[in-house]
Amino acid sequence: MMQAILTGDIISSRKVDSEIWLNSLKTLFGQYGVQPKDWEIYRGDSFQIKTEPAFALKLAYIIKANVKKLSKLDARIGIGIGDINYQSDKLSESNGNAFIFAGESFDNLKTNNLAIKTTWPQFDLTINTMLEIFALTADGWTSTSAGMILKALQHPGLNQQQLAAALNKKSQSAISAGLKRGGYDGLLKLLNYYQQQLQNLC
Repeated sequence: MMQAILTGDIISSRKVDSEIWLNSLKTLFGQYGVQPKDWEIYRGDSFQIKTEPAFALKLAYIIKANVKKLSKLDARIGIGIGDINYQSDKLSESNGNAFIFAGESFDNLKTNNLAIKTTWPQFDLTINTMLEIFALTADGWTSTSAGMILKALQHPGLNQQQLAAALNKKSQSAISAGLKRGGYDGLLKLLNYYQQQLQNLC
């Protein structure tokens, strides 16, 4: 059974008190698994987290938004989808193609902060091209837009008025403008395409 591994680090982590972003990241990861079997933070600002392949790309953008809501920070993430041959009590001691692919996609990051590697080269080429294009928007998220996108991604059932209430914003129009600036509609289309293509392959 295939799994997804996200390997990443925090860009410009020294510009912000580590206690602030570290606690935020730990709280986020705690919603998606148990430490250290499902996720680990190591070497100060590096991390790994395991998830289902269909959720991997959405989780990557959730992590990115969670980090970018703290100004000056961003995240680099390599996603690997493949087998896990050995599952240890610690994620960092487990192994398999999913870990190898995640490490390779992360190590090959240059101008882009997000990439994916799987056993399907054509799928990788298409998705990574789309990720590079959307990076022009996502890398420019302000802390305000990132906070809105994070809440919307984690609570897709909320309408804009409910999001405004959850984020203590004065109006639905403020949410609408923030999501539009952050390219939220385009992000949803990207995530839907990713899931559909993956479903056809798995």
